[in-house]
Amino acid sequence: MTAQSDLRSTRVSPNFHLYRCIVTRGMLFVEKEMGVTELHATDRESLERDSDMEFFIASGPGGQHRNKVETGVRLHHRPSGLIVTAVERRSQHANREAAYERMAERLEELQRVETPRHATRPTMGSRTRRLETKKRAGLRKRLRSVSPE
Repeated sequence: MTAQSDLRSTRVSPNFHLYRCIVTRGMLFVEKEMGVTELHATDRESLERDSDMEFFIASGPGGQHRNKVETGVRLHHRPSGLIVTAVERRSQHANREAAYERMAERLEELQRVETPRHATRPTMGSRTRRLETKKRAGLRKRLRSVSPE
């Protein structure tokens, strides 16, 4: 099974039902759907140690330098199964930095604990302001329809 991403095909596991596709900024992220039970370090040394890096020829604008040189970077975080791709820039070094930053952001996002929201009632002041705004809008509409005689 393949998935389209930036005018190229990306190989997707036959166990596709275990994965979730996320399209962000024109790139395809395929990540395992699983509850994060362990915390993963997001500092650069840990990411370099726990990630496999793959280079590939990126397509798109950038001329001969971009089309002939392997400037695209794909990081695979082994513990979480998260895959991040960076192809925006013409240099492999800049794409590598962007990929590590994106991997850290994604891991922090996956590990963030959502606090449950509590339902609250509108305050008396906000209720009064809302009603005053509605009264003014209604008055303005009524004045539009009244013919000057």
